[in-house]
Amino acid sequence: MIIYKSTKKAFIESAMSPYGCGCNIADLVKTEFEKKIGKVNPAEYHAWQNSLRHMAFVVDTDEISDDASVCIEYRLPFHSCRIDFLIAGKDKSGQENVVIVELKQWSAVVPLPDKNLVRTVINGGERNVPHPSYQAWSYAVTLQEYNECVQKDGILLHPCSFMHNYVPWRDDPVVDNMVYREIDKAPVFTSHETMELRKFIVSKVCDADDKDVVYRIDYGRLRPSKSLQDVLGRMLDEENEHNEFVLIDSQKSVFEFIMAEVRHLRNEDESKKVFIIKGGPGTGKSVLAVNLLASVIKDSKTGAYVTKNSAPRNVYKAKLARENFKKAYINSLFLSSSSFVATPANAFDVLIVDEAHRLNEKSGMFAKGENQVKEIINASRISVFFIDENQIVTAKDIGTIDGIKHFARSAGAKIYISQLESQFRCNGSDGYLDFLDDVLEISQDRSYVFKKTDYDVVVYDDLNRMFADIKRRNLVDNKARMLAGYCWNWISQKDHNSGPDIVIEDQNFSAYWNFSNTSTWAIDDDTVDQVGCIHTSQGLEFSYVGVIIGDDLRYENGHVITDPSKRARTDASLKGMKEKGREAEKKKDKIIRDTYKTLLSRAMKGCYIYCTDKALAEHIKQKLASTQRVYDDFMEAFGYSLAAEKQ
Repeated sequence: MIIYKSTKKAFIESAMSPYGCGCNIADLVKTEFEKKIGKVNPAEYHAWQNSLRHMAFVVDTDEISDDASVCIEYRLPFHSCRIDFLIAGKDKSGQENVVIVELKQWSAVVPLPDKNLVRTVINGGERNVPHPSYQAWSYAVTLQEYNECVQKDGILLHPCSFMHNYVPWRDDPVVDNMVYREIDKAPVFTSHETMELRKFIVSKVCDADDKDVVYRIDYGRLRPSKSLQDVLGRMLDEENEHNEFVLIDSQKSVFEFIMAEVRHLRNEDESKKVFIIKGGPGTGKSVLAVNLLASVIKDSKTGAYVTKNSAPRNVYKAKLARENFKKAYINSLFLSSSSFVATPANAFDVLIVDEAHRLNEKSGMFAKGENQVKEIINASRISVFFIDENQIVTAKDIGTIDGIKHFARSAGAKIYISQLESQFRCNGSDGYLDFLDDVLEISQDRSYVFKKTDYDVVVYDDLNRMFADIKRRNLVDNKARMLAGYCWNWISQKDHNSGPDIVIEDQNFSAYWNFSNTSTWAIDDDTVDQVGCIHTSQGLEFSYVGVIIGDDLRYENGHVITDPSKRARTDASLKGMKEKGREAEKKKDKIIRDTYKTLLSRAMKGCYIYCTDKALAEHIKQKLASTQRVYDDFMEAFGYSLAAEKQ
């Protein structure tokens, strides 16, 4: 998605305009950003004021055509990450090129070569982050990988980084390509190398962008996004050195910091280390977890991927079995969270716990084990907990950040806490997740912007039509599924001749819950006719999902309400509540809302919705319409001006 686009000449003019006149580059970018993304962070606005003037000076030369295209804040396909600055055009031979520039205001940087990171001050606090050249390179690789126009039209991408406030010292590792190998792929330019950056750009972009490269890229066809389960075998292949997923931004920071500790494991007497990695839906927790597992194995350490929920483990095991991995080896890598009841201390070098919020208080068939967090920390020298406290979906889910910290301190472990920030699901739309928080009344923040061009959302009045559309989507890649809230009894679990579980008479609709005789419902070829629940879909992702919202979520008297009494009697997610009265009701309310947010955010490309409560359906439609109106007005004007420009 393009946030701001102009010619080189217009960019320079606006960059040199005085602040406050309304036509300064920072104000223009801010206006476009608020129309297309949402509220602007003051620090980001200040960065535009500062960095874009430096870039204007760099490209202010007759050697670059006035009609070269400049794009600021370009959002990557399937990601919420944005490229700071693009300039596009042709070189002297007529080759179409795009130069990608990662801009940094940093004036002080501490190299961390053992972690492949650097340390600097961001937003008033010190942080370990990827080297700017790695960041620029990873963005270029992502754009190349997902955009068919770049590949088919032979457009060449040239990443680099510009640290315009940074003065390197003699033999500075930060600018040494022997220390940070990414510099060879994406050169770094510092404060005294403005002219060198200009020469770099001139060598790639000197003639006009007369075929509008950036526009073609932005509106070009996207290649399908990678699915973790489809590339899992290649990731775990010890002889495969190709990165199936290029880690971006906070993913890279977390990965390198943990792997530095893994590589430095020396003796049994070292204190334990506990990493708590926070991240919301679609922030790449599972991708990062499996990347860590693959790297731990390649580093000749013992490790395993751990979840309470069997659905992702079963899917991963089935995929690996098809690729001829030995069953015993597969089973040793993917373990249940209840596997550590009698495990000796430090039996594993590394345990990687995905969906740590789903952990139970007790392990074992008769719940005679200890707290699962305690058992996992005891069994490993390094334990990594990926957690989102807003995805707790049953009363038995006890994984919390405070709980992990408590048991880590009891074990004398060092504690590290990190946050995954970028959004990689829902086509990278942070606005869609904010929209869900608003619709489900989880949050009252309405500063988001969400539009249908970001993510395919449809509210259906006809459930059979929705089901048909999901089946049609499934023909493409077998990654479209129906999901539902647990408002219908799972009768067929014990009696396959009982008839359909889910019956909605006014829609003349009936379907079975996912069959109990398959543990790989999410990837089986013949399961699109069945409906999945939270337990068979959490931890996995699809291209499209159709979600049936049952009567446990309704719209009454101007608010979205929950009704635990409408849950099926075969649903155990709300059973076992220890609290009474108001606290118990609050917890049930939260579980229902969080369950639907989890279901509604499972897909990469689109979510189709049917509500048994007609008032709720109308409420969601109105919310969609209201978030669309302002943007539609803008797009109509933009489309008109663009058409006029093309003529």
